[in-house]
Amino acid sequence: MTGLRERKKQRTRDALIVAAHELFVTQGYDATTVDQIAEAVDVSQRTFFRYFSNKEEVALFVQDMVGTFFYEAIRASPPGEPPLECLRRTLDDIWDDVQGAVEEIVPFALHLKMCQVIETSPALLAAHLRHSLLMEEKLVQEIARRTGVDPATDPRPRVLVAAFSGVMRVAAREWSMRENTSLEVARTVTRDYLAQLGPALTADWGRRN
Repeated sequence: MTGLRERKKQRTRDALIVAAHELFVTQGYDATTVDQIAEAVDVSQRTFFRYFSNKEEVALFVQDMVGTFFYEAIRASPPGEPPLECLRRTLDDIWDDVQGAVEEIVPFALHLKMCQVIETSPALLAAHLRHSLLMEEKLVQEIARRTGVDPATDPRPRVLVAAFSGVMRVAAREWSMRENTSLEVARTVTRDYLAQLGPALTADWGRRN
């Protein structure tokens, strides 16, 4: 059971995240300072730095948490499933759980708006991509472990994870930039894009009438 002190620390951390996200959404990432975030929660700058190294870290905290959630779910998936199917099924299976985990920290509507901020802030988008590459490498190693191959000599785990992650990024950009962004829109667009991954790589495109 989490102690009182730990719960208080978590509430402060979460309050900083919510305040930061609200400021990023309303006035922009670049225009927001650590002092403004701390002031919004009525804590000192020193307290902010007990929880986060910089505003980039607080901006990407929920995104990184979602990535870790997905990775841990992949690790817990039963063996023997084809790798691409494992990635797609796991994502679908944990969607509602991810929503719940996000909403324990920030309102989901605010999270969706923060996705737009990330896509439209060059410095933040670059940082997000760096974080994503680190998570992708962990997925590569896990897919390699599950399939019994060596990613140093077999490129398939890296190719698969690169393709999957690329589609996820394209889908996220598509739904996050819509005016009517919602959880259901995000889920539908992501499913539709992932459904095209196999056909786009293997099928005869031909001409569409």
